Amino acid sequence: MIKNYLLLGQPHNRHPMPQEQQKTKVLHIITQLELGGAQKHVLSVLARLDNERYNKYLATSSGGILLEEAQKIPQLNLLLLPFFRRRIAPAEDLLTILQLIRYIKRNKIEIVHTHSSKAGILGRWAARFAKTQVIIHTVHGWSFHDYLNPAVKIFYILLERITSGFTNRLIAVSQKDIQAGLNNRIGKESKYSLIRYGLDQNEFCDARVDSWYKKEDLGLDNDSLVIGMVACFKPQKNPLDFIKAARIILQSQPKARFILVGDGALRPRIEKAIKENDLEKKIFLLGWRNDVNRILPLFDVVVLTSLWEGLPIVFLEAMACAKPIVAYNVGGVAEIIKERANGFLVKAGEVKALSLKVTRLLKDPSLRQRMGWKGKTFISDKMFSVDFMVQRIEEIYRRTLKD
Repeated sequence: MIKNYLLLGQPHNRHPMPQEQQKTKVLHIITQLELGGAQKHVLSVLARLDNERYNKYLATSSGGILLEEAQKIPQLNLLLLPFFRRRIAPAEDLLTILQLIRYIKRNKIEIVHTHSSKAGILGRWAARFAKTQVIIHTVHGWSFHDYLNPAVKIFYILLERITSGFTNRLIAVSQKDIQAGLNNRIGKESKYSLIRYGLDQNEFCDARVDSWYKKEDLGLDNDSLVIGMVACFKPQKNPLDFIKAARIILQSQPKARFILVGDGALRPRIEKAIKENDLEKKIFLLGWRNDVNRILPLFDVVVLTSLWEGLPIVFLEAMACAKPIVAYNVGGVAEIIKERANGFLVKAGEVKALSLKVTRLLKDPSLRQRMGWKGKTFISDKMFSVDFMVQRIEEIYRRTLKD
């Protein structure tokens, strides 16, 4: 018998009150609540969905730095799945699907909304077997990319193609992901909706940071020029290129200091590269942090070395703090980073080119300021408002339930 694991938030009531019966029951599913764009997005949506209209549920694994934040969301029913892992594990994946089917049926979930590749497949198949009325998936970047083994890439595409056949709606955070889906015959164009990430800009704009004290707290000299990257230490984010860039930049900018916010499987390799290049006093590994809104204001330049992306939410956060960005031109990055307006884009893997762009910004404070304010102006558009994002998602829920 599959045990139903921990439920937090408002307890399940087998005999709901009449007014609760009128609410729509919506379950979001995501693999792990690590510090990432998809995870922040899910929690933003769940925190703001209308409690008068929706009963809210979240299924995820039992780990992740954002789990505590999820537990604080009022009236959220939280299911922790002990066998839910990012890697492919047939036996554990089957147990997860069975648990989800049981949970969906028992709670009479009407909308299942999945996020990320692994949860998107397992969650949608569980919803299909449970005969859920509406199945929605948000694409935060596809599972298939050019760095995969060709056979594996074809398998992932076929899996997405089949699963899209019983998905009512596909939401993408970038136009690039919509086009990639259509190019690979994943769903019809009419199934797609573009809803970009939304940000609570006050969380960043109103963050009062004493830069001198914060730099001292992190071990930085007050006159340091700070280059920062916020990302999980995994192959997609390619953090070793950030280390290579640091070595090049320091040749002409000895006061430059480098901050990596995040953690993950590649940490041992990062630590080894830092030691081998004698960069222990130049590069600071801060691990997972809940105070990114207080660290970003210290950065002079924000960098991202991802090899593939959907739409990095850290760019929106950086622009809310009026910071210029230098990044590899992948996925939907070019949809929000406008070359020589609010940042610079270079071809993926071209570390020297990225280093030269960062160096140019470090040498020119007025250019940093102009680009930062261009980004801040760009992000002020209501398209990037978290309330507008949630409003669009609720519209899709209502419309799809009526179809």
